[in-house]
Amino acid sequence: MKIAREAPQPPQIIGRTPAVRRLLQLIERAARGRWPVLLQGETGTGKELVARAIHRGGPGGPFVTIDCSALVGPLLESELFGHVRGAFTGATSAKTGLIELADGGTAFLDEIGELPLDLQAKLLRVLQEKEFRPVGSLFPKRSEFRVIAATNRDLAREVERGNFRRDLFYRLSVLSIRLAPLRERVEDIPLLAEHFLARYGSGHRLTSEVLDVLVRYHWPGNVRELENCIQHMVAVNSGPLLHLTDLPSAIRNFLHASQSACVAMAAAVGGAPAAVGSTGEPEAGVLPLTELEKRAILRALEFTRGDRGMAASLLGIGRTTLYRKLREYRLLE
Repeated sequence: MKIAREAPQPPQIIGRTPAVRRLLQLIERAARGRWPVLLQGETGTGKELVARAIHRGGPGGPFVTIDCSALVGPLLESELFGHVRGAFTGATSAKTGLIELADGGTAFLDEIGELPLDLQAKLLRVLQEKEFRPVGSLFPKRSEFRVIAATNRDLAREVERGNFRRDLFYRLSVLSIRLAPLRERVEDIPLLAEHFLARYGSGHRLTSEVLDVLVRYHWPGNVRELENCIQHMVAVNSGPLLHLTDLPSAIRNFLHASQSACVAMAAAVGGAPAAVGSTGEPEAGVLPLTELEKRAILRALEFTRGDRGMAASLLGIGRTTLYRKLREYRLLE
């Protein structure tokens, strides 16, 4: 349980890409109203950061984080709605629930997709009626709050699978905001790295080789992983320059795999081209450049198990260029 009463301050959302500019516009729009907001994005994309930015732009009040993935076991209703003294064994005193604590402010429902179905029904009633009943109480209470929910799941798909209530989904997603993963906004990586170096470093700087690797890495943990990476590098090197050897093991493994893939692809497509015959046609054993390129693309996709973003990085081309060449060579599924 976390409750925060914060002084107004600008949101620390770093980036200049169209995705970030659009996100900042949506934050400003959401902050002006009291509509429910659903934040969807992969782990580490900054969903709580966005929720706090929306809250700061509003009328204020408490910001209460409700971790839905932690609401398990027999006491989950008590955590959410509170209980009266004597409601169950061990309830020696009354407890105020998280919903009541959010009165007058914002309830941030983190990982809403993890909420059990029985609690989803009770939460829906709270959102509709603004009323709830503490465990063991005969009398309802009211709580007026703004709800912001977040999930790393595809809730629409969870609805179709029967894992999430359709009516609750519609209630939560009046304004839906998708947070782009870091691999879709690689242009922001240098800015984010600089921001984290200013926060955690002491005059530390990245070498150009390190920055090149950071831009090519696929970042499954998104911005949170990048922040952790910078913290790790600062911790292991007193500076001022941070080198490839200072990178976390996961990224060094990626670099090693990339280098091995390049060697393997070079071996797969052959060595230096042989001379062209007198007829102008390639001599035996020599492949046209287009065929070499096609084989290199297929080898990269095979090596990355179909991950086109990583394949583009290995090939040293942009994702858009890779898609164009896949269409050109009729390699799209």
